[in-house]
Amino acid sequence: MTATSPAPASPLAGSDADPFLVAASLSGKSDAAWARAAAAHVDCAVLGGIALDPASREAASDLVARGRSEFLPEDPVAWIDRQLRALADAPVRPAVNVRSATVDPVREAAAVCAKHGAGCEINAHCRQPELRAVGCGETLLADRERLAEYVAAAAETGATTGVKVRAEVEGVDLVAVARAVAEAGADWIHVDAMDSEAVVAEVAEVAESIRSAGSDADPAAAPTVVANNGVRGRETVQEYAAYGADAVSVGRPSDDPRVLSRVADAVVDWRDGDLIARPDESDREISP
Repeated sequence: MTATSPAPASPLAGSDADPFLVAASLSGKSDAAWARAAAAHVDCAVLGGIALDPASREAASDLVARGRSEFLPEDPVAWIDRQLRALADAPVRPAVNVRSATVDPVREAAAVCAKHGAGCEINAHCRQPELRAVGCGETLLADRERLAEYVAAAAETGATTGVKVRAEVEGVDLVAVARAVAEAGADWIHVDAMDSEAVVAEVAEVAESIRSAGSDADPAAAPTVVANNGVRGRETVQEYAAYGADAVSVGRPSDDPRVLSRVADAVVDWRDGDLIARPDESDREISP
């Protein structure tokens, strides 16, 4: 990483981890080569998203037809296995963002992730109409029971399991979603805050309430809260830290080493207790 403080030993698993930096998945871009390129700066890299079942794959094909970049390998689970094998010696903790309209492919993909010591991130985030129409992405936010089933299925394989969610979805109580997935076994909740950054504090309160409910002998496993959206440098890292996030992620600029270096420096200061406001170039509006 850019700075001198050591990275947390096990990012994603458990909210008692030191602050860390995630490279968030970018459809059609986030593969093993992308993760290796980011590894000098980040602690964790989320590959994908990858469509797993026939319905989600057909939706992804429709997205490609209208110009969107997507991963569409012949065998998506084998693709996951190949990508994770390629990262076996990489200095970064991998995870894979998965989409599916049914639960069994999630379980199968998570088992592969578990075999490689990687995380499995359930996609309850994508908002493209094609994916929503088949029950993927953000539609899962309004179907907490099914989303919790996906999380439980992934967690049962032994994979460190997370969920990526989105704020500002009409009719969705994100706090209730956070509690449901935590109770189902989610190790992390990856929050795209959109323009509602304070929602991170609400999700962090859920994690804190779960942690507080535990005892010294049998502590409750509180999920890690990863904040996403507009993370470009010290100012935004400081903002999300103040809202109670355990980590931050960089999305679109994850292939820009200038942005990653700037954010990584801020995260190291956060880890070291030195995250203070400075008049520097880290404003949210800086483009990648």
